[in-house]
Amino acid sequence: MSIIEDRILVWRLNAGDSGAMRRIYEKHRTCLMRVASALLNDRSQVEDVLHDVIVGFAETAGRFELKGSLRAFLSICVANRARDVNRSVRRRGAECVEEAGLASRQAGPEAETMRLELATIIEDAMAQLPGEQREVVVLHLVGELPFRQIARLRDISINTAMSRYRYGLEKIRTALEGVGCHA
Repeated sequence: MSIIEDRILVWRLNAGDSGAMRRIYEKHRTCLMRVASALLNDRSQVEDVLHDVIVGFAETAGRFELKGSLRAFLSICVANRARDVNRSVRRRGAECVEEAGLASRQAGPEAETMRLELATIIEDAMAQLPGEQREVVVLHLVGELPFRQIARLRDISINTAMSRYRYGLEKIRTALEGVGCHA
């Protein structure tokens, strides 16, 4: 139903229905925020990236042609924009990794402290991955895109996408084992 709903929303958007853009945003915001959060070293940029992607997408109204999954298309747009932002930050020599904004699922200060420490370790391990591996890991785990779709949208082979994913997870696992976590 989701793919059919997306196609109808795109048709409505192309026909000038502003409510369609609002529904697209509401429907895909959480997933896109997760993708941006996982790819950006500077948490203050997450909202900016999402805003840029949504505004850019809205500007295509009247001429956008959906050829696959709208969520996949928007996730790739977020990944591309996040990569641009990270390059810009590296050029300026400023890197900022802030505390992960994950909601606590356990009660108590000790559990919260442990969760924050683990989130920081995982975030640091993700930040150390080469960009290509990080994008595939995030698009697959957070964006829930299948490897075939990632490969097509990134213009790489499916084997390359799966290898980048596997190598990325191995590096994260090694980082976790290095600090005493067993993944």
